[in-house]
Amino acid sequence: MKVLFLSEWYPHRYDAMAGLFVRKHAVAVARQGVDVCVLYLHHDDTLTHREIIEQHTESVREIYVYYPSRYLSALQAGWQYTRSQWGMPDICQLNVITKNAILPLWLRLRFHIPYIIVEHWTGYLRQNGAYLTGPKAHRLIAQTAVHHAAAIATVSDKLAEAMQDCGLLHPRYERVDNVVDDFFFKRAIRSPHKPLNLLHISCFNERAKNVKGLLRAVRNVCKQRTDFTLTIVGNGIDYTAVRSYANLLRFPDGILRWTDELPPEQVAEQFDFADAFLLFSHYETCGVVLLESLATGTPIISTPVGIAPEIITPDNGILIAEGNEASLTQAINRLLDHPDSYNRQTIRAAAAPFSEEAVGKKLLTIYNTYARL
Repeated sequence: MKVLFLSEWYPHRYDAMAGLFVRKHAVAVARQGVDVCVLYLHHDDTLTHREIIEQHTESVREIYVYYPSRYLSALQAGWQYTRSQWGMPDICQLNVITKNAILPLWLRLRFHIPYIIVEHWTGYLRQNGAYLTGPKAHRLIAQTAVHHAAAIATVSDKLAEAMQDCGLLHPRYERVDNVVDDFFFKRAIRSPHKPLNLLHISCFNERAKNVKGLLRAVRNVCKQRTDFTLTIVGNGIDYTAVRSYANLLRFPDGILRWTDELPPEQVAEQFDFADAFLLFSHYETCGVVLLESLATGTPIISTPVGIAPEIITPDNGILIAEGNEASLTQAINRLLDHPDSYNRQTIRAAAAPFSEEAVGKKLLTIYNTYARL
């Protein structure tokens, strides 16, 4: 089977982390024996001429089109190159509905090649609202793309509900999870020891991640105890503002530890020293760091965002109300008082459905179901 991926986000020469979850899907399904080709277009106004570059990540063929202008011309050139070098797909996977939907729509109408949509965008969520308040042209593309799709797959049930609340109705909504890299499952299970270390990983988009609220709650914990540390990993548009805000809160010395954005392998290493993972977001489409936490056997304290309500149980963590800093303070204290109350092997076992093999098999099942519709 040949599957063509088209994605709004994908790792590229300017950002190796962008859309990494899409590449993980591509690699996961390629390891199931599928012939996968990714066509990714990236606007670059520093160029004077269009560039088409082909590379491989494992057995996934990746075709990049870097273009200064004229998107449709770039898309046509990218497709012509793809067809000449790789051929025609049996099914397409559109990752995130944007103008990239033009090609799978055309293939569907011209050659009867079906496509599925795998959606990750937070814009459908009520707390974000970007879909309903954004350009009408985008809503028209999304409505048309959903109407002609063989199926819609989302990375959490909350995202599926949000899309349908936005009027994107379809009889076949599927669930396909993000991939947790195998090396998270292979980390040694940590036994709690003093001082306990809390971990937070963020892209520092304050509107979504609410890191300031998390810091306020942790500062309240510090009024009662200082027998713990908090490691904060990441970078982003609000990083400087959040660091400045943390300074204003005047944490006791040694409580906070900051790192920059880290590649996945080094993120896994951070969990080696974590006794609990904290997430205090206002909204998420999935929250892959929650899955990574489970895979390392690390208990979680989280708001009920993204996939959290589907995976967090009393056996592996604590769910708290969104924005409730008093509840977060209380939950942190409870975990610090009883660090041995969780079976770390049981926590890891709950992450099995998110392994690369499990997700690859799920995608292959979806392709086999809809490839001939």
